[in-house]
Amino acid sequence: MPILEIDGRRVHFVDAGSGPQTVLLLHAFPLNARMWDAQVSALAGRYRVIAPDVPGFGGSAGGDGASTMSRLASDALEVLARLGVARACVVGLSMGGYVAFELFRRRPDVVRALALCDTRAGADTAEGATGREAFAVRAIERGLPWVADELLPRLLGPRASAGVVAEVRARIAEGTPAGVAAAQRGMALRPDSTPTLAQIRVPTLVLVGTQDVLTPPAESRRMAAAIEGARLVELPGVGHLSNLEAPTEFNRALGTFLDGLPS
Repeated sequence: MPILEIDGRRVHFVDAGSGPQTVLLLHAFPLNARMWDAQVSALAGRYRVIAPDVPGFGGSAGGDGASTMSRLASDALEVLARLGVARACVVGLSMGGYVAFELFRRRPDVVRALALCDTRAGADTAEGATGREAFAVRAIERGLPWVADELLPRLLGPRASAGVVAEVRARIAEGTPAGVAAAQRGMALRPDSTPTLAQIRVPTLVLVGTQDVLTPPAESRRMAAAIEGARLVELPGVGHLSNLEAPTEFNRALGTFLDGLPS
């Protein structure tokens, strides 16, 4: 994976394929850019695909303090700028969706289209933020095996294969407890993106697994209804990490959306 130095930190990213358009893939918590392997393979024949690791995950070094959505959006924008990419189709899943909202608010001119996958627009409740802080403390104390054990039942649907479970556990193990804690604290600080929905005027896909318990389909339906012209796709029987549980169906929905964008 290529490496850039951003604000004194090492940022790893995938840079694959070629084409007249670029797709930026923003990964979920607590995984890394390798969660997009199937999507990179499916898209790289006709798009340039870029997927950064956030601090403390995959090959990216951690930073000081919380990994706020502002910091993660800044990193993604800096990667694009240094690679000479002026506009991209931005695809975010879960935490990646939160980053996509922040990126859109900061630089709407960079966003050619949006795909908001298994995510939500609302901010954390006070109770939710408290829970994230407790999780951050335990992640530091108990390590990544505990993180995987705690999250796997909520990240995947009840019919997820043993292979997918093993892959998610492996991706989690490629992070750091400090990165997990920083991301949890950053998500707790994220703003409410609900007012942003009415400002989105680019083509938008909203995609969700019907068995997603972390960001249930009702959240995606509300987002799609509030974004002018948004397309809603629900993948049956699939949990939160829909791209891993149903890569064929996910790739079909995402590819159809991207291929149908005006040139």
